[in-house]
Amino acid sequence: MSFVIEKASIDDAAELDKLVNSAYRGESSKQGWTTEADLLDGTRTDASAIQDVIKTPNTTVLKYIEGNEILGCVELRKDGSKLYLGMLSVKPNLQGKGIGKELLKAAEVEAKNQNSTTIYMTVISIRKELIEWYIRHGYRLTGEKKPFAFNDPRFGQPKQQLEFVVLEKSLNN
Repeated sequence: MSFVIEKASIDDAAELDKLVNSAYRGESSKQGWTTEADLLDGTRTDASAIQDVIKTPNTTVLKYIEGNEILGCVELRKDGSKLYLGMLSVKPNLQGKGIGKELLKAAEVEAKNQNSTTIYMTVISIRKELIEWYIRHGYRLTGEKKPFAFNDPRFGQPKQQLEFVVLEKSLNN
């Protein structure tokens, strides 16, 4: 089946909420390899927060659609000459089938369209398998670390001390 990647709209927020939470939290996330369920309790986001992201200036949420279903998404936010990549999510039972790779490619196209020279992201430092996946796709660890400082219990309660590492990919190649 063919797919399309396009910009998400406010009307997609509820479906994106289900997708993102299924990919990262709860029992459904354990079907895939990107789960954070053993690291954090609670949800990853909610429809209202996704609507806010979509409405944020200089931010784009791309959605991967097959048929009439959103199977993946990624948030891209312009930050000077860089583009921040976040919320990369793929339906858990479809992870490992190339959807994430297609979303990364689309993110790079969007970054170049916005004249960004670098894409960067933060990943929880103990997510070794995920970090290695990004490295295989051309990202590198910068050595920078950031605190895991979410104070809103709607978006998860850490089960242990967590921090982020920063990865980036230069687009000047």
